[in-house]
Amino acid sequence: MAQLLTPQRGHWYKRSDLDTIFEVVALDDDEGTIEVQYFGGEIEEFDINSWQLLELSQAAPPEDWSGALEVDDYTRGDDLDLAPGSLDDVLNIIDSNDY
Repeated sequence: MAQLLTPQRGHWYKRSDLDTIFEVVALDDDEGTIEVQYFGGEIEEFDINSWQLLELSQAAPPEDWSGALEVDDYTRGDDLDLAPGSLDDVLNIIDSNDY
């Protein structure tokens, strides 16, 4: 039976059926959709009903969270004092135009 987890942007989950992890990258409350990106780079969108049917567990982010994003050292913040720790950190930096 699937464990009901509330999707949260920036959080990582494991799909038991695919034995893979993904990060929630966008939530659209108006449309009722959840957009996820698998570590390999693939993007998938679920409606809330489909999300609830998934066999999910919480997962730790991968050690190299950038995965297929091809983030270079400058983008990661290595040359800056930002040092984001997840894709959500990067998105928050971009959203705030504080880069």
